[in-house]
Amino acid sequence: MPLTEAARRYAAEGTPLVIVAGERYGMGSSRDWAAKAVALLGVRAVLAASFERIHRTNLIGMGILPLTFAAGVIPADLALAPGDAFEFPALEAPLAPRAPVVVTLRRTDGRVQALSMQAAIETALEGRLLAAGGLIPHVLANLIEGMPP
Repeated sequence: MPLTEAARRYAAEGTPLVIVAGERYGMGSSRDWAAKAVALLGVRAVLAASFERIHRTNLIGMGILPLTFAAGVIPADLALAPGDAFEFPALEAPLAPRAPVVVTLRRTDGRVQALSMQAAIETALEGRLLAAGGLIPHVLANLIEGMPP
């Protein structure tokens, strides 16, 4: 099935998407548009071995959580199967730079695996942007707070 059709189906089901990637995710792309397209497809997080610096920042600006695998772990090590699902903790407050994040991998055969990951967040501002849902919601919230009643 075409990617856009699959994304529409998952959106209709209310299922957020996750990208699992290898080294230097986002390298060579038209990075700002690539982050926008990923957000429009319904991606909420990218789990990668590493990120291209500017693309990582653009993902955060779109409200997409970038996470890195533990050192030495690559996506192939997960041996993912169709139907496996990732669960993320609710982010009640902004994440601190490089905060540990435990992601739960629920396998179709019933097994559950905890993945120790690290938020690919470099500054407190990036943590606040993610908590707000991205750059535009963050700016709008600040504008509304500054408006007279």
